[in-house]
Amino acid sequence: MCGITGFLEPAARPPAEILAAVEAMSAALQHRGPDDAGHFIDGPAGLALGFRRLSIIDLTATGHQPMASPDGRYVIIFNGELYNYREIKSALEQEGVGGWRGRSDTEIMLAALGRWGIDRALAAFNGMFAFALWDRRDRVLTLARDRLGEKPLYYGWVGGTFLFGSELKALMAHPAWDGTIDRGALALFLRLDYVPGPHSIFRGIRKLSPGHILQLDAGRAGPDHMPEPRAYWSAASVARAAAAEPFRGSAAEAEAQLDSLLRDAVALRLEADVPLGTFLSGGIDSSSVTAAMQAVSPRPIATFTIGFDDPKYDEAPAAAAVARHLGTRHTELYVGDADALALVQDLPRLYDEPFADFSQLPTLLLARLTRRHVKVVLSGEGGDELFGGYPRYQRLAREWPRVAALPAPLRAGFGRLAEAVPVDALNAQLGRRFAFGGRPRRPGDRLSRRLQGWGAATPIDLYRHYVSRWRDVERLVPDAPALATVFDRAAEAAMPSPAETAMVLDALGYLPDDLLVKIDRASMAFGLEARAPLIDPRIAAFAWSLPLDFKLRDGGGKWLLRRVLARYVPETLTDRPKRGFDPPLGAWLRGELRDWAEDLLDAGRLGADGLIDPRPVRERWAEHLAGHRNWRHELWSVLSFAAWRRHWHRSIRL
Repeated sequence: MCGITGFLEPAARPPAEILAAVEAMSAALQHRGPDDAGHFIDGPAGLALGFRRLSIIDLTATGHQPMASPDGRYVIIFNGELYNYREIKSALEQEGVGGWRGRSDTEIMLAALGRWGIDRALAAFNGMFAFALWDRRDRVLTLARDRLGEKPLYYGWVGGTFLFGSELKALMAHPAWDGTIDRGALALFLRLDYVPGPHSIFRGIRKLSPGHILQLDAGRAGPDHMPEPRAYWSAASVARAAAAEPFRGSAAEAEAQLDSLLRDAVALRLEADVPLGTFLSGGIDSSSVTAAMQAVSPRPIATFTIGFDDPKYDEAPAAAAVARHLGTRHTELYVGDADALALVQDLPRLYDEPFADFSQLPTLLLARLTRRHVKVVLSGEGGDELFGGYPRYQRLAREWPRVAALPAPLRAGFGRLAEAVPVDALNAQLGRRFAFGGRPRRPGDRLSRRLQGWGAATPIDLYRHYVSRWRDVERLVPDAPALATVFDRAAEAAMPSPAETAMVLDALGYLPDDLLVKIDRASMAFGLEARAPLIDPRIAAFAWSLPLDFKLRDGGGKWLLRRVLARYVPETLTDRPKRGFDPPLGAWLRGELRDWAEDLLDAGRLGADGLIDPRPVRERWAEHLAGHRNWRHELWSVLSFAAWRRHWHRSIRL
């Protein structure tokens, strides 16, 4: 796990300027790789590669990057881990490749790319990675990202310079940087709490999509010549193929197969020359990963959790019970509000693109605790998306048939009516007249939400309605252009049922752009590597082949994963309502964070650049402070953007 960055300038700068630029970009990623640094420059081509290393496998100098192939043709910088590198190494040796300089997975990856070519090598890799490969002979730069998007990679042209890097802050450190906020991306962020790929908050800068390659020929490169990335692996295609050839065995056979896959995926991710552990919340996903890790480990493993004083948010007792049953070496830390609040000011620096999943706060606290003891941690990301863990999947399965039963013209009419409802006027005129317990109702909001749901033309329209925060984002960001999102790919990801389609869409969007961003930035902030066994591509393909009732059953989700966990942990320890990893943000905004929020939400400051209309924000802020509504999600998204804009204002052009 490391940080990579670099640039290509067809009109090359003097060597000293190239070196200074790439060193500045690499320095911006020091937190991702505090153990080592390196750079490579191909002056005639105008190419520079920068690297920061977090040493996990082969801690010696033979794992140093950038790394050149023995013949000098290829140079690579690589962020992540190649889990099956021993298998790849054996296959290469059978073809006569050898003479290894060290034990690193980077050397094996580089050899495979050189021997087999990009496509065959990527088809063989099982890992989390983002890499840049420079072909010195043909002057071709190749960027690639892992199948499900564990490791980040941004890229784009800024003037005559092509920039790329693990985080935006590396791109911002280049002297040519000139970042303009994309209003369309801002609108999507306020709707979803994250900027969905391939977009970024900056116009012209993109995220390389999971499972994709981008190749740039330096001889033809320029702002007007940007080839489209191409897929070497497609979650949507694999999901459709799996659904077309569904698992036909019994529940017991499915349970045994998933157990075997999980244990193997965990075992692959135990390869390291440094101490490892797991995050353990006591929920199904983290408990399953922990149980599998303990099952394949010859000694007690290390587990970590944090607890909160408020029992409504405290999962520490459940995690401790699972740890005792499994016999792990368990560490827990109780944190108060002050511990989380102290991190709020750092969020724009750590998440250098607007990000509003406020479980980022406890995740950061957990990562900081864990790094004091180990350097690698296994986590449970992906279980909900692959095995139907979110209640919204059940809600979609329940509500869509009711909406679909309405005649299409009637649904279309409801949709038009939703757009015409005078939301603010209804709230103002009728809200206090029909107040209950001194709290004004919001009939405009309620009516608009209901009409939007009834007006859904497709199940994915309804699902998009569920996951939207600011549903009326058009009011909030005037004149924002409509940008394509994963919801526009519903036909590509079509599965046997709407709920299963929603799961695949979440694997394409919410998982890489929210959950994996959250864990990547939180862990990397403290030099901790996080690995997610549940999104091993083999587990994903198996999950997509399962019938829906192996996921949603008995009024809940993750039915099959629960059965696997029950092999290791009594159901009495894990059978409890699903809890989010969320702090009491609504109360904080009325208390300890009130002054901070009031400053950021000042109407003059918020609306000064014309990006956001402050009026709907101020309305919700007043209602939140009065206790009439809990607008924590909507307010946190605006606050996150405002704090980000203030922190990075020198790097932003409006």
